[in-house]
Amino acid sequence: MKNSYSSLIFFLALGIFGIITSEMGMIGVLPQVAQKFHIAPSEAGYLVSAFALIVAISGPFLTLLTSGMNRKVILLSAILMFAISNLVYACTTSFEVILAFRIVPAFFHPLFFSIALATVASLVPPEKSSKAVTKVMAGVTVGFAFGVPITSYLSTKISLEAAFLFGAIVSVIAFIGILVWLPSMPVKERMSFGKQLGILRKPQLWLTILIVVMIFTAMSSVYSYFAEYLGEVTHMNGTWISVMLMVFGVTMIAGNFLFGFFLNKSMTKTIILFPLVYTVIYLFTYYWGSHFWPMAVIVFVWGAVHSGGLILSQALLMTDAKEAPEFGNSLFVSFSNVGITVGTWIGGLFISQLGAHQLIWSGIMLLSLAFILIIIKAAISKSHVEKASMN
Repeated sequence: MKNSYSSLIFFLALGIFGIITSEMGMIGVLPQVAQKFHIAPSEAGYLVSAFALIVAISGPFLTLLTSGMNRKVILLSAILMFAISNLVYACTTSFEVILAFRIVPAFFHPLFFSIALATVASLVPPEKSSKAVTKVMAGVTVGFAFGVPITSYLSTKISLEAAFLFGAIVSVIAFIGILVWLPSMPVKERMSFGKQLGILRKPQLWLTILIVVMIFTAMSSVYSYFAEYLGEVTHMNGTWISVMLMVFGVTMIAGNFLFGFFLNKSMTKTIILFPLVYTVIYLFTYYWGSHFWPMAVIVFVWGAVHSGGLILSQALLMTDAKEAPEFGNSLFVSFSNVGITVGTWIGGLFISQLGAHQLIWSGIMLLSLAFILIIIKAAISKSHVEKASMN
């Protein structure tokens, strides 16, 4: 039984790895896409922005609509769609076709995430659920650490088609693993739309959603321009920037499990300390960003702390959405993408108006807002606990 759980967790994590590789890997190959289809880089960027927009908008609604379907069927359908889409990317000679097959799998992205996380949590004992979810979420950090660089490397050294075929192969392997290891999971008692939507009546949930958006906005406002900052401020060449991206991703994997451990010890303390620790990283980046080796050390720590934002945000939101876990996870996927979109826009404004070095202050200001919101939430939660104990 233990081996079957371990295998299932691995293949669910592999599925998430494949989805992240397909989603974020496109960023690293946009120049080759623009060249292949003879389009402007800004037009090629629609492949990224359209995907993120569909994920942000569709997630909660599709999770509601599919809440009565067999969970195994949805997971298999979602990962199969990513495999097919990558095959289409590799074979097509039409940009319109590749854009269409970016939009279609984007609808399945939040479904796979929300159901995979809820499924693994439901199949293990309650005391092991957070650890199991952390292991599946590792697919995100491993995707950043290896999936994105491998996609970029294959497109540069072999061909754009080879890069897309890599994404297809990963998704096919995940499909086979889920098919073999996940039992059929028909919905025995469908949760009504009203009950799932009912969690949206909780004021503390909306405060948590705002915190999640603010954390992702603060992180992505700087991380989205990571390569540009290292190039302009630290004066690293393309090779060193690639190395730093790899280092950042690898330490994200370590941070994934480190923050999982801290969450199990004390969720409240970990969440309160997170924006403060991240602010220290940003301050070191600002004052030492022009120095090569100190910056390399900062990137090493930065990656580990960055992954904490993913783990903490998901855990925090699920504490307020535990009555409808799949719907809650879909809210996490959607609103984290809202944060990424807004953060990228804010970071772009800072760079265009103030320059790359001042970009860091966008992250610091947004982290300050996140910290204030977290303190407000902690105070409200403490007040509720005290009232409950008095009653």
